[in-house]
Amino acid sequence: MSRDNKYTDLPFSLACENNKVTILSHLQQLFAKHQRVLEIGSGTGQHALYFAEHLPHLVWQASDQSQYLPTLTERIRRANLANLPLPLALDICADAAPVTRADALFTANTLHIMPWPVVQHFFSRLNELTQPEAILCIYGPFNYQGHFTSTSNQAFDLSLKTRDPAMGIRDHEQVLVLAQQQGFHLTHDHAMPANNRLLCFSKVR
Repeated sequence: MSRDNKYTDLPFSLACENNKVTILSHLQQLFAKHQRVLEIGSGTGQHALYFAEHLPHLVWQASDQSQYLPTLTERIRRANLANLPLPLALDICADAAPVTRADALFTANTLHIMPWPVVQHFFSRLNELTQPEAILCIYGPFNYQGHFTSTSNQAFDLSLKTRDPAMGIRDHEQVLVLAQQQGFHLTHDHAMPANNRLLCFSKVR
């Protein structure tokens, strides 16, 4: 897939480029009645730009840690979409929650990068970040019943742990427990290309 010439000098994720169409096909239904999405760990901003462009009925609020903000901000500035405001600096372990709570939360390929205590902290803040009856969508690889779903995921997990022993593919069941502790219950578990999943949760009052 060719890159837009407007962004060739900015960081580029091939994974984001490859998975954005499939993810969007689910978000179009899941976010159909929602108005404001907060994305955690927006990275290059490719997802934020693509989803905001194709979901014009909602505001897509990107966010990331401050060290990643300059290039993320530049991509969003160049996109100049009315429903894609400039990104927020948001370190899930340190920064205050945005003043405006979202009615949907999205994050992709972040849980296996976060150390497990940070994953736990992320879930502990869900109610602080969201409105009542919000939904949460998480994209990425997961293990089921303690097992890898593919040899490629097992190799990926090893490469992550080589970079940092605190990284690694998370167990589906442990993630469900963290979500349930905050009142979020699994509604969809979609199989995605390249041995990934899209987990969707609804918040029950």
